Amino acid sequence: MMLNLKSATNAAWARVAVEQLDVLLSDHAHCEKKAAAAAIAFINRYPMLPALVDAMTAHAREELDHLDRVHHVLRARNAAMIRDTADPYVNQLLAYVRRGEPAYQLDALICAALIEARSCERFQLLIDALPACEERRLFEELMPSEARHYAMFMHFARECSSAREAEARLEELSLLEAEIVRALPNEPRMHG
Repeated sequence: MMLNLKSATNAAWARVAVEQLDVLLSDHAHCEKKAAAAAIAFINRYPMLPALVDAMTAHAREELDHLDRVHHVLRARNAAMIRDTADPYVNQLLAYVRRGEPAYQLDALICAALIEARSCERFQLLIDALPACEERRLFEELMPSEARHYAMFMHFARECSSAREAEARLEELSLLEAEIVRALPNEPRMHG
């Protein structure tokens, strides 16, 4: 499985997502907004780490640019973002983040990496399911950045601990993430 994902998204998910593309795009826009907010949260928590602050500042900007792009596609479809709702996938995954440092930092970075990896996988499913159109081009353009974000978060996970500890915890959290994904209903959500 690519990017350390231990399970594949249910194949029926892409059909549901494409059938309710406006809902999916709205959810995706909210995901981009939350990713930018998460980057700011890393800066708030670890201002003493200059390399992390630099990376998270750039990451927040890029995620906000992605939000703008997704919103533009929604507007072109004569659709609007709908009210944000809780993301059960992310909330369940973050429940495994250990409290106290340095465990919290390691787990938060790995969870962020896994969320990016899952987005990358789902973008590929959407690309495969959609005909040539603006929405497909959007996912094609955004997919490489999700893989790059995964690599960035894993880089910082290995920096804040040992590479060995980061890989061991990645294995544990990847298995838990796979269980969460297997139990998710097929809804027009990027992660749900």
